[in-house]
Order: sequence, then structure tokens, then C-alpha cells
Amino acid sequence: MGNKQRMIFIVDDDATNLALGRDTLGDYYDILTLNSGARLLRVLEKTIPDLILLDVEMPEMNGYEVMRHIKSKPETSNVPVIFLTAKRDGASELEGLSLGAIDYISKPFSPPLLHKRIEIHLLVESQKQELVDFNNNLQSMVEAQTKTVIELQNAVLSTMADLVERRDDITGGHIERTQAYLKVMLAALKDASIYKEEIDSWDVNLVLQSAQLHDVGKIAIKDSILQKTEKLTEEEFEQIKEHPTFGGKIIDKIKESTTQQSFLDYAKVLAESHHEKWDGSGYPKGLKGEDIPLLGRLMAVADVYDALISERQYKKALSHKEAVGIMLDGKGKHFDPVLIDLFLGISDQFDEIATQFD
Repeated sequence: MGNKQRMIFIVDDDATNLALGRDTLGDYYDILTLNSGARLLRVLEKTIPDLILLDVEMPEMNGYEVMRHIKSKPETSNVPVIFLTAKRDGASELEGLSLGAIDYISKPFSPPLLHKRIEIHLLVESQKQELVDFNNNLQSMVEAQTKTVIELQNAVLSTMADLVERRDDITGGHIERTQAYLKVMLAALKDASIYKEEIDSWDVNLVLQSAQLHDVGKIAIKDSILQKTEKLTEEEFEQIKEHPTFGGKIIDKIKESTTQQSFLDYAKVLAESHHEKWDGSGYPKGLKGEDIPLLGRLMAVADVYDALISERQYKKALSHKEAVGIMLDGKGKHFDPVLIDLFLGISDQFDEIATQFD
């Protein structure tokens, strides 16, 4: 009979009013009657009801004072309160509503009317809670969907990167190492507040993920060139120099079939610009100085260092010290001078990374 799991507190210093309230609502709700505001506040420390019927005119602590206490505590601030009062002036009603009451019922009240108004208010509160629950569930769904998208991005990136390394098997581990070098440089740039405004605009995690695709254009290079064990001829090297352009086109093709493109935007910049040189002698576009995207300038440092310390069929691996010397010689020619100064301060970390992956 009724909705007995819903609890209502009735607070009034008049025993007759408490009895009438219990008789009116007792068949429909779990009712607790209290004869003072002080007793209500003590009970609220242990039990939170679904609704409070609160008399305004009570000795020691009136309903308005009780209401202020209720609204001041996070655990009770959202409990709906209906004021019961013999006052019939608009100012009193406005004061009660201003304190946060959801309704104002005059005494003596009509039992059927009281029951109906409580029923309506509890329905509204239930709908409000359903909306809160829906929003919370929606947030969880968004977070789950975001996680799925990120996992999909990682799968695309790692699969493409794996394809590149499987074809270019003489550079095994290159992608992982350059990704780690880039992470170290980005952290150092942030600590030193170098190129701060631009780097702050990046999603660094996506940048690092996208770095896996910097050599994706090698997929379009013939095996006979990509896996050649001798030094490349001038004509073959010209074909190798096309891989940044091929990389950009491959990434553009992937972008056509996805709406989640931010990680691919980073990948495209990295793929197309990591072989440009500070003095304009690089490829494929011959960009110069800061016309080269910062991502490309960063990737150039990581890419060249790794090439220098790696063994090839046509060359021996250089020591870390030798590689650092060549990098320093390329300051202002191959590399952004600011980034080389940064590199010199953290080159030991590059050596540790190379050793770890080796």
C-alpha cells in the first residue's frame, strides 16, 4: 500500500499536527515525527529522509533557522523541504522559498491536498535524480568511448609502424627509440619553458603516439632500395627522399575515413618534415629555419642521433660521443640551434635509452 520505502520527516511542536500528518501519510510513506528543530538536526546526522515537512513557528529554533542548518551541510543540502505554517502573508512565503524550500503549505492543511502535493514533489525529485544518474552514466559512456578511440588510435599507429619496421628490417627498434628520445626532449623543453606557447597547445601524448608514423612513407619505397645492403646510388637516394611526401599522402588517405584526426595531424607533420634542415638544404620541400614545423625539427634530432649510433650494412655504429660531436657540428646547419643546445644538456639520457633498447 503506497511507497513505504520513501521516508518523510514531519517536524512540528504541536502534537495534534504531528498526529494528523502521520494519519494522512502513514499508509503511503515511512513517517518519523519530531517535535523540535534540534531533534531533527540530531536525527539528520544518522538518517537522511526523502522529504521533510517543517513547521515554521517553533520555540527555541524556528523553521527558517533549521532550514539554514540543513542547507549548510553537503549531506543534507539537497533534501527537499516543504514549510508548514499558519502564516499567510507573501513575505513569509518568499522568505521560506528563498532559503531553498520547494513548497509552502498553509495550516490547517487539507489531508488529500497535502498527500497530492507531496506525491508530486517526490515524483519531481525522482526525475531529478534520474537525470543526475543519466548524466553520470553518460559521462561514463563518454569516458569509455574516449578510451576506445584512444585504443583504436594506438592500434592504427602501432600496426602501421610495425609494417614499416618489418619492411625496413635493418632499422629494427628505430621507432621505439626515437619515440623515447622525443619524450625526453619534450619534457626538457617544458622544464626550460622553451617554445612554451606552441608546446602547450599540443596534446603531448598524441604527439608521442604519432611519432611512430614518422617513417610511414617508406612503405611506398621498393624493397630493392629499402633493404639494400650496400650504400645507395644517387638515383636510389633520390627515391628514398620521396618517403616524407609518400608519408603525408598515406596519412591523408587514412584521414579520409576517420573523424578522429588530431593524432593524424601530428603524424602528418612529423612524416613530412623530419628530413628538413635548418639551413634549407633538407628535403622534400627545402624549408629553412622556423619555417620547418617545430615537430619536424624535434624529430630530426631524434632521427639523426639514432641513425648515427645504429649499425648498417654499409656503416658501423658510432659511439655516443662521436654522435654527439656530429650533432654539435650540425648546429645551425642541419639542426635548430636551440634544440641542439637542449640536446647537449640531455644527451646522456639519449645514451641510456639507446643502451636500454639495445
